[in-house]
Amino acid sequence: MKITWMGTASFSIESGGERLLFDPYLQMRGGENFVSFDDLLEFDTVFVTHCHFDHLMYVPELLEEGEATVFCTEQCCRTMERYTDQNDRMVCVRPGNEISLGGVRIEVLKGKHIDFQLSHLTDSLTPLRLMRYARNIPSLFWANHAFKEAGEIVAYRIRAEEKQILLLGSLALDPDEVYPQGVDVLILPWQGNNDLTACARDVLGRIRPKSILLSHFDNAFPPLSRHMDLKPLRKLLDEEFPEIKAVLPAAFRPVEL
Repeated sequence: MKITWMGTASFSIESGGERLLFDPYLQMRGGENFVSFDDLLEFDTVFVTHCHFDHLMYVPELLEEGEATVFCTEQCCRTMERYTDQNDRMVCVRPGNEISLGGVRIEVLKGKHIDFQLSHLTDSLTPLRLMRYARNIPSLFWANHAFKEAGEIVAYRIRAEEKQILLLGSLALDPDEVYPQGVDVLILPWQGNNDLTACARDVLGRIRPKSILLSHFDNAFPPLSRHMDLKPLRKLLDEEFPEIKAVLPAAFRPVEL
């Protein structure tokens, strides 16, 4: 099985002839990692964790221009209906659903979004960054209003080749959901507020994964985003979770599992 980070929260997973794309996104001007729309069009199956613009904004265009089937929450389906009439290739999912694609099984779990903090945004929106990336601001303003999470977020448990991956779209867990423990890989977002260590401690304590693969730590939509400091996470792992292996992915370079 191959896992490839494609920037932001986007990953592709390949196993047994199946190629799945999760949370596709194209970086804005000044973003760190370049992925083209043609790269996204290569996938026939897309999964979305929630409706924020950095997870969903380009999916309606994928439906219009490509052949992909998209699995996402009901809120995402309603949002996309404003931008595309390709409803026959939208599949609304909810926690408890399970999808089988060849030898890959995807279980839908209830997720939770990290609590945004105003301080995190003000740290990113410095005057210099606002000036440098001013051309992105109108698009960001529109996208934040057009793509609302509305409290619907899911996580995906992916099983293939006797391996388990738990993919989170945000660094939080629902308090009432039963998550698998000891998964081979936990895809862990590292962005969203200024107390990421506490958020990660809760997630890692509940899941106890064998390894983590980081996501969402890059500067993909400046000035609203910034490259995140990973030293607090390294310290947390060294002091409290030394048994967990951490992998910092390089964009577009597959990780073999």
